[in-house]
Amino acid sequence: MWRAACYCPLPMGEFEAQLNSVVQDFVARVSELARRAAINTLEQALSGYPPATAARELGNTKVASRRRPGRRSSDELNALQDAFVKHVKLNPGQRIEEINKALGTTTKDLALRIRKLVSDGVVRTKGERRGTQYFAKN
Repeated sequence: MWRAACYCPLPMGEFEAQLNSVVQDFVARVSELARRAAINTLEQALSGYPPATAARELGNTKVASRRRPGRRSSDELNALQDAFVKHVKLNPGQRIEEINKALGTTTKDLALRIRKLVSDGVVRTKGERRGTQYFAKN
């Protein structure tokens, strides 16, 4: 199949054809390995979820309401929101970095809740971006 170039040189056209064949085989093998790895990764990621039919058999009619791992419940979110409002009442004018440090949260944890509180009129802001200060409305 493969001839050593120093002992029996191949004509250039035949060499290119063999080289292309070897490269195509290599690409096909790598593609198959990547496909298998992707399937394995998906199977591992989805292994925590019961199949939709199994969930229905267990009596869960709302299959879409399954919580993803790491997702917080509405009770947890409400408690976080209440803690934020209480902190802002006790410490008016603090920036988000200071609030996060005090509550042990991240900006990502609070961002949506803060926007809702501002739109509901529970909290008001002063400043922009990282310099935004938070105040509780009386």
